[in-house]
This record gives sequence, structure tokens and C-alpha cells, in this order.
Amino acid sequence: MTDPTFQFTRAITRRPAASITMGLRAEDIGTPDLDGMLAAHAHYVATLKSTGAEVIELSPLDTFPDAVFVEDTTLCLPQGAVMMRPGAPSRMGEVAEMEPTIRSVYDDVHRIKGPGHIEGGDILVTGREILVGRSDRTDAAGVAELTDIVSKWGHTVREVFTPPGVLHFKTDCSLLDGETILSTKRLDDSGCFEGYCVLHVAEGEEAAANSIRFNELVLAPAGFPRTAEMLRKNGYEVVEINNTECAKLDGGMSCLSLRF
Repeated sequence: MTDPTFQFTRAITRRPAASITMGLRAEDIGTPDLDGMLAAHAHYVATLKSTGAEVIELSPLDTFPDAVFVEDTTLCLPQGAVMMRPGAPSRMGEVAEMEPTIRSVYDDVHRIKGPGHIEGGDILVTGREILVGRSDRTDAAGVAELTDIVSKWGHTVREVFTPPGVLHFKTDCSLLDGETILSTKRLDDSGCFEGYCVLHVAEGEEAAANSIRFNELVLAPAGFPRTAEMLRKNGYEVVEINNTECAKLDGGMSCLSLRF
């Protein structure tokens, strides 16, 4: 199934650092195993490359345990990029580390200056608008500053709200094509996807909602067979990636790359 919305030519990833064991987590469900994370990350990168895209692989950053989750640092759009301002103080320095790479591939780069906060995990770019979820990491001031920047590029921003207890908006949803969204029922029940085609993850498989469409593939976390089967029945080519270790740090498929 081909969709021109998802014809990416590049992605940026960062290898996990040994300090990943000290990464942030909303709930302690165990310490990530570095070897396991490295193996899964290598599979993830290889899958991106298998579509013909160039993957820029950045070195680990021991100073920033969560730096593997590059999506939170930057919003990549066709017209330019916007450097985020993370809501977690320990992650603020990741943006400066990412900025030189972004400037090497984009001519027009802006920065969220604050005082508000916004993270890429709360931003879903659809075929018609940019949905930004308010969360513990993204506030009204951050959304307003982003809106001011991207409106000059012709984008419309719509503020929505992330369910209580859910870290990021995209923890509970992902884009399958320009008008189709994979979502948990709890997020869809909020009404934020009215007018879109919405496919629900299977009950008990809510973590499968954080998948990514990359060229002809859907990269989905392994271990959620009913959701994977549903996606395949709807015509999507699914590659399942082990997300066991990333999940211990509230991470998922979208968190691990910047796609443009």
C-alpha cells in the first residue's frame, strides 16, 4: 500500500548509550538491558534502511540517558524544522546536541524559545493539520509558540488533550496514511479524531498504538498479535520490532527516529 504522504528519504536515529539504564520512566517496570536495546535498535535502523531511505546514525550520548528518543527534540516538516523545548529538565540539553545535525539537512530551522515546553512525542502531523496534545511534557505556551512558527509555512495546528496517565499524545496513536489513524479507544473517545478514519488497537494491546508508517512499511512493536493481524487485514505491510527494553522507559516506535 503506497501513500505519497509517507515517502520519506531520510531518517535520523541515535544509538542507545550505556547510561540508558538511568533513563526517565513514569513507572518502574524494570531496568532496560543495554544489549537487548542495541539489538532491537539495530533491527529498527535496518528496517528503515530496507525501504531505500538514508539513515543518519548518531553516536550515543552518555550525558543524556534518554537521547535515543530523538523524536522529542525536533519537528521535521517539508518546509523546515523546529527545535523543541522538552518538558523534562534532564532532556533540555538533547536539543542543542541535535541541532547541528538538523542544520546540516535543513536550510530553515527555528527554535522554541520558551517559556513554554513542547516535545515531538506530542505532535501528530496528518494530511490536513498538525495535532498537538497537551500533556505533562507539552503546555499551552509551547503549543502557541509552535503554532506561530508553522503557520508561516501554511500549517494549521489544532490543540488536543492527552488522556491522564499517558506520557505523550503519540503514546496512544499513530498515522497510517494521510487520513487514517491507529489509536487506542480511550484516546479516540475524546473526539480528537473526528472526521478521520480510525482503526483501534486490540483491547489489552494499547502499547501497539505507537507504531510508525515509513514508506511502504508499518513498524510496530512486537508482542501484539491481534493488532498486527488487523493492520495486515487492512492492507498494511507490518514489520514487528522488539520494544521490550524501550517500553521500560516509556519509549516506542515513533520515539526512536526523526523522519523527513
